[in-house]
Amino acid sequence: MQATASTVSRRLLGRLRDVMAGGGSAQERLDNTVRLIAADMVAEVCSCYVMRAGEVLELFATEGLLKTAVHETRLRVGEGLVGDIAAHARPLALADAQSHPNFAYRPETGEEVFHSLVGVPIIRGGRVIGVLVVQNKSQRHYTEEEIETLETVAMVLAELISSGALINPEELAAVDGNAVLPLRMEGARLTGGIGIGVAVMHEPRVVVQKLVAEDPEAEMARLRAALGAMRNSLDEMFEAQDLAFSGEHRDVLETFRMFAEDAGWTARIAETIQSGLTAEAAVQKVHEDTRVRMSQVSDPYLRERLHDFEDIANRLLQHLVRGNQAGTAASTDLPENAVLVCRSLGPTELLDYDRRRLRGIVLEEGSPTMHVAILARALDIPMVGRVKDALAKIEALDPVIVDGDNGQVFARPPDDIQDMFAANMASRAAKVAAYAAMRDLPPITRCGQSVRMMLNAGLLVDLPQLDSTGADGIGLYRTEMPFMARSQLPDVGQQANLYTRILDMADGKPVMFRTLDVGSDKLLPYWSSAREDNPAMGWRSIRITLDRPAVLRTQLRALVRAGLGRDLNIMFPMVAEVAELDSLRQILNLELERHRLRQGVAPDRVRVGTMLEVPALAWQLPALLKRVDFVSIGSNDLMQFLFAADRGNPRIAERYDVLAPAMLNFLRWIARECRKAGVQLSVCGEMAGRPLEAMALLGVGIRNLSMSAPSIGPVKAMVRSLFLPSLEEYMATLYDRPDHSVRQYLRNFALDHGVSI
Repeated sequence: MQATASTVSRRLLGRLRDVMAGGGSAQERLDNTVRLIAADMVAEVCSCYVMRAGEVLELFATEGLLKTAVHETRLRVGEGLVGDIAAHARPLALADAQSHPNFAYRPETGEEVFHSLVGVPIIRGGRVIGVLVVQNKSQRHYTEEEIETLETVAMVLAELISSGALINPEELAAVDGNAVLPLRMEGARLTGGIGIGVAVMHEPRVVVQKLVAEDPEAEMARLRAALGAMRNSLDEMFEAQDLAFSGEHRDVLETFRMFAEDAGWTARIAETIQSGLTAEAAVQKVHEDTRVRMSQVSDPYLRERLHDFEDIANRLLQHLVRGNQAGTAASTDLPENAVLVCRSLGPTELLDYDRRRLRGIVLEEGSPTMHVAILARALDIPMVGRVKDALAKIEALDPVIVDGDNGQVFARPPDDIQDMFAANMASRAAKVAAYAAMRDLPPITRCGQSVRMMLNAGLLVDLPQLDSTGADGIGLYRTEMPFMARSQLPDVGQQANLYTRILDMADGKPVMFRTLDVGSDKLLPYWSSAREDNPAMGWRSIRITLDRPAVLRTQLRALVRAGLGRDLNIMFPMVAEVAELDSLRQILNLELERHRLRQGVAPDRVRVGTMLEVPALAWQLPALLKRVDFVSIGSNDLMQFLFAADRGNPRIAERYDVLAPAMLNFLRWIARECRKAGVQLSVCGEMAGRPLEAMALLGVGIRNLSMSAPSIGPVKAMVRSLFLPSLEEYMATLYDRPDHSVRQYLRNFALDHGVSI
C-alpha cells in the first residue's frame, strides 16, 4: 500500500512541477494547481485557503466552489472545519462534513451539495499559513494514503506560497503602524541579566528551490553524503571549542551529537524521499511534521529536543544545498553589540556566533531547560523567550534592550529608558560581584539560624555549579534527561555510569536523585500512550513506573550500583498515598537484597524520601513520616493541585499566588509535623529560588531550600540580612487574613527591616 501512495504522490508532484514551469500570473498558477489536485484525487472540489494578517483564512483559489467566493470568503482560525484544521494544525477527514458540530455553512461558496471533506494544514516554519481542502458530493471515506498524499502536496504549496510563486506577497501584507514606535514586549526569563545592543536577525531557514525529485535513489545518495559531511563538521566544531565548552558543557554537546545520529529521524527522511520529494524537501517536511507534533507538548525537556532537531535540520539542509542561501548572520560582520532575534535557536547555532559580540538573545519560543539556554547561562548572555511576534515587530539594527531578569524586551527604546537600563546594568554588576564575594560565607541569619542551600540539577553541566556557588549539595537531581536523550531505554550500565559521574562530581556532598518523572505530556520517544485531556493529573511519574516496574527496577539497580561505598539518597515523585510509597520501597528493597546476594556489598546508607506534591498525601502524614528519611515539597505541582489551577494554562497561570494564606498555612502545618517527627523537610520548586518567597518559607519553619544556581546568591543575601524572630512574629498576623495574597505585606516587611530581596 505504501508503494501505491508513493506512486500517486510522485505522479501528482510531477504534474505540479509542470504547472510551475508554465507561464501566467501567480493567481493563474494557483488556480491551475487546485484544478490539478482535484482531478488527480478524483474530487469535485479542491480549495486553497491562505492565512492573512489577524489570523484570518481567506479563500484564494478553488476548483468546484463558486468562483465569486474567491477572496470574499473568510474564516477566523477555529471557525468552521477549515478554521478547526488551522487551529489544531492537523488533518481532518469526514465522510459527512455537514454533520460535524464545527461545520460553518457559507452560502456564497455553494458548498451545500458537497458532503465529504478532507483538509490538511499548509505549514511553514512551524506556523500554519493556510489550509488545503478536497470535497466530494458522495459520502466518501478518504484513505490514509490519500491524506498522506495531500499532506505532501501541502508541504510543496507552503514553499511555493512563501516564495511568492503562487501568491503575490503584497496580498498578505498588513499595516502595523508600530514600525518605528517604541515597543515593550513580554516574554519568559530564560537567562538573567541585561543586554543593550542592536537587533541582528537570526534566520537560518534554507530556501529549498527544487522540491520534486526525478530519481529517488540519487536523492538517497545525496542524503547519505550530506549526513556524513554534517557529522564531520559537528565533530570539528566541538573539538574546536575553547575550555569553557570542553569541560562542564561537554554533556550538552554530546547529547546534541546523539540527536544528529538519531536513526528514526533519518529513516523518516528516507521514507519521504521515496514519496517523490528531493532530499532537502524531505528533510524540511519531516522537520515540519516533527515540529507540529511536538508543539503540543508542554514539558520543557521535550521542547528542548525540538529545538535541537531544528538546529540539526537546518545544518543538514545547508549541506544539501551546498551553500546556496545557507548562511546565517553568524557569517556576516556582526555589530560590536549584537542582540540576536530569532524564532528558535539551537546550541550549535549559538556557537557559530562570535560570543564576544553578543549582548542578548530574543526568542519567539524557548524554555529554561533547552540546551541553548544552558549554554547562554554559561556565557552569561541574557535571554528572553516566548516573545510573541518578535521577528515581525523588530527590524534589523533596531536598538534593543533585553531584560532577562524580568522577561522583557524593549525595541527602539527612547533615551531615558536606555539610560535607566544602563544604570541598572552597572547596579547588577555590583550585585554579582557582591554575590561572588559571599560564596564562602555561610547562609546564616542575623539571629544565628543556619539555612541549608542546595542546587536543582538535571544535567552533568549543572554539577560544577556546586563549587562556584558554594551550595551544600544537590537537593533535586532530575533523572529524566538520559531517558529522553536516547532513542531507546538506557540500560543499567549506561545509567550506573552516569550516576557514578554525578556522585563523583558532587565529591561527598549529598545528591537527592529523583526517580524517573515523565508523564503523558512528556513521554519517552520509545513509549507510546493514548493522549490525555489532563496529563498533569494523569498517567505520569510513579504511576508509570509502578505499572512498568521493570523500568523502575532498572533505574534503582543502577543507582544502587553507583552508590556503593557512599550514601545514596533516593526520592520518589508524585506519591499520592502511603500505599504507593510502600510499593516503591518494596521494589527498592528487592534491588538492595539482590545486590547484597550477588556482590556482597551495598551502599553505606540508603536514605529514602518522597516529593510532596499531591495534597492527599499530607492527610496521611503520621504514617508517611514513619517511613521516610526526608520530604521535599515540589511547590510548582503542589500549587496547581492545591488551587486546581493548571500552571500551563496562560489564562490562569498567574491567577493564584504561592504567597496566598492558604498555601502558607498548608506549608506551616507540614513543617510543624515534619519537625515533630524529626524528618528533614525541604522545598525544591521555583518558590525556593525567589528571595521574597524563600523568606516566607523560612518564616513558616522550613530550613532547607533547593534552587537553580543563579538563585543561590540572591537568596543567600536575603538569609544573611534576615532577623528570623521578627519575621515569624509578623507572619503570625497574616495566616488568618482573607486576602488573595500577602505578597505586598511581606514585601513591606522586607523593606522596613532591611531584608535583601
